[in-house]
Amino acid sequence: MEFVAEDFLKLMLSFVLGAIIGTEREYRSKSAGLRTLILISVGSTLFTIISTKTGPDAGRIAANIVTGIGFLGAGIIFREDNRVVGLTTAAIVWVTAALGMGIGVGLYTLSIASFVIAGLSLVILTPVQKLIRKKSQIRNYQVMCVYQRKTLKNYEDLFHQHDLKILRGEQSRSGSHITGSWSLQGAEQAHEKLTEYLLNDQDILEFSF
Repeated sequence: MEFVAEDFLKLMLSFVLGAIIGTEREYRSKSAGLRTLILISVGSTLFTIISTKTGPDAGRIAANIVTGIGFLGAGIIFREDNRVVGLTTAAIVWVTAALGMGIGVGLYTLSIASFVIAGLSLVILTPVQKLIRKKSQIRNYQVMCVYQRKTLKNYEDLFHQHDLKILRGEQSRSGSHITGSWSLQGAEQAHEKLTEYLLNDQDILEFSF
């Protein structure tokens, strides 16, 4: 088994595509950045080239690439402030590996087309994603105040007045104090108005958001 000029070109193309995707992730300060995605892309291409030259083991090696990428992706995803982060970066790792494999078997047109489509989803759809988040986003609020009957019920009525939907609510009382925690969904402007109101509410002893 020996490498030919085309194999070298495959590795270089894989390097370039991985570098472009990695630059976008690096710019956004994501966990899988420039070097990581280059190595994933080039590594997938190299494994695929080797698998095509080893005859009957080709399918098994390709399947192991997918399994290995799954472990990398799982390590990127984690929970932060009651939400899951890293899903997009994990998906990019998965797609980058697929691009490397496509280049490795010589499917240049398909790989480049997939690269363009993936790039559009990262760049073009970002403004759309921001618009959606302006119209609907979830924020967590916690309020502590002196216990009075229907104290927290009044705040829940306030949320509805600001067109915010209560997704989850918890209440706890300690002595003369009562604490309420809510997850609210609604427009960004509604959240901002509610936050401003709560910050100026003299009855609230502690407020986190």
